[in-house]
Amino acid sequence: MRLDEYIDDLRPDEEERRRRLAEEKSYEILDYVDDFQDRFSEVAQGDSLFGSTSPSVFVGRSSYPNVSTGILSPVGEEERASEFATSGDWYRRGLNIDNVLQYRTGLLNSNRSAKVNVEDVWDGFVGVQREIAIADRPVDVEISLTEKLDLDVNVDDIATPTGPSARASSASLTENPHVPRHVKKTLEDDDWQAQGAMTYLYRRGFDVYDINNVLSAGALGQGQNRKLVPTRWSITAVDDTVGQYLRGRIRNAPSIDETQVWVNKYMGNRYWVVLSPGQWEFELVEMKAPGSIWNPSPTGDIWLGSAHEGFEGRTKYVDETAGAYYASRLGVLEHLEDIGRQAKALVLREVSDDYWAPVGVWQVRESVRNAFDGEFGESESFHTAVRNIVPELPISMNTLRRKSEMVSGVQANLSDFGL
Repeated sequence: MRLDEYIDDLRPDEEERRRRLAEEKSYEILDYVDDFQDRFSEVAQGDSLFGSTSPSVFVGRSSYPNVSTGILSPVGEEERASEFATSGDWYRRGLNIDNVLQYRTGLLNSNRSAKVNVEDVWDGFVGVQREIAIADRPVDVEISLTEKLDLDVNVDDIATPTGPSARASSASLTENPHVPRHVKKTLEDDDWQAQGAMTYLYRRGFDVYDINNVLSAGALGQGQNRKLVPTRWSITAVDDTVGQYLRGRIRNAPSIDETQVWVNKYMGNRYWVVLSPGQWEFELVEMKAPGSIWNPSPTGDIWLGSAHEGFEGRTKYVDETAGAYYASRLGVLEHLEDIGRQAKALVLREVSDDYWAPVGVWQVRESVRNAFDGEFGESESFHTAVRNIVPELPISMNTLRRKSEMVSGVQANLSDFGL
C-alpha cells in the first residue's frame, strides 16, 4: 500500500478520542485499593496469609546493596494468579490502563529487607522468593506479616506498578515449585556469566518476562556474583542483553529492499516504525504531550527525548529515553531476525494525554513487537517516509531534525524552515 493512503487510513476521529479519554480518566484506582483492603480483611488470619499464590517477585532499588525484596500475591484471587503476572498476554487481551492498575493494586507485596548477595541462599524468606522466581507457574505460599498494610500504589516508567505492601517476617512454600530444566541448567553452572545464561534461556523459548524474574532473584551468573537485581534494572538488562544477541544475529544479513512504515497504537501511545535499506542503525525519539504522565503541565511544550546507535551498538546506558529505548529496540530486532534481514530503524513514540498513568515499559515492548503484525506503508526512501509522517506528528520537521540524528541526515529544503 502506498504510504499516503496508509496514513490517511490512520487519522483518528478527534471527538471520539476525547470521549474515550474522559472514560479512561475515571481514576478508579482508589476504588481498587478499597476493594483490596476488604478482600485482605476477609482472607487474612491474624498476621498471616494462608494458601496465597505468588505469580511473581519484586526487588526494590533504594538503599542498595540492602534492598526491599518482595513476594507479589493476589489476595482472594488465587485461582487467577497467573493473570496478575506482567506478560505479553496483557497486550493480546487488550488490557487498558484501568485494567492494569486493577491487576497491580490487587497484588500484595509482602516484603522485607535483604542483602543483595545471595549465592547460596535458598532458605528463609529470600530463599522462598528465589524459588518462586525460577518456577514456571504460580506457587502456593504461606506468609506471616509483621506490620499493617501500606496502601500506597507505586508507579514507574519501567517496572509495572506495585500495589499495597506489608512487611513480612517469614514465608514458606506449601508445594514444590516446578522449575524448567533449562533454568536448572543455568543454576547448576556456576561459571556461566549472566549475559550468556540470559541468551541461552531466550534461545530456548523463554520470553524476556520469564528471564527478568530469574535474573532479579539472583539466579543467573557466576556463583560468587549472584545477587538480587532490582526489578527496574533487571528489566532493562534483559532487554539490552537479548537485543545485543539479536543484533549479532542480523549483522551479516542482507538489507531489506524497500522503505517500510509500520504503525501501532496502544494505551494512548502511537508508534511509528520506519525501516529503510542499509546497515543496522537504530533510534528512538519520544514526544510526550502536555498533560501526559511524564509531562504533566497541560499548557507546556512537547517533551522530546532521543537515543541512537550505529552498526556497532552502544557502549553507554541510555538516560534520556531509558528503558523505552531497549524495549522498542528489542521489538524491532526480533522482527528483523525473524525475516533474516537488517535495516536502518527509526521509532517515533507519541505519548498523548490519554496516557494518564504509567503502566511500565512492557507496553512499549509489546506495542513495537505487534506493530509488525499488520500492514505497512511503502515509501520511496527514508527521506520521503519521514516527510510524509511529520504532518501527523505534534512537532515540525525542523524540531524533529534538531533532536534526531537519523532525521538530521535528511537534506533540508528551505520550506522546512518557513522561509
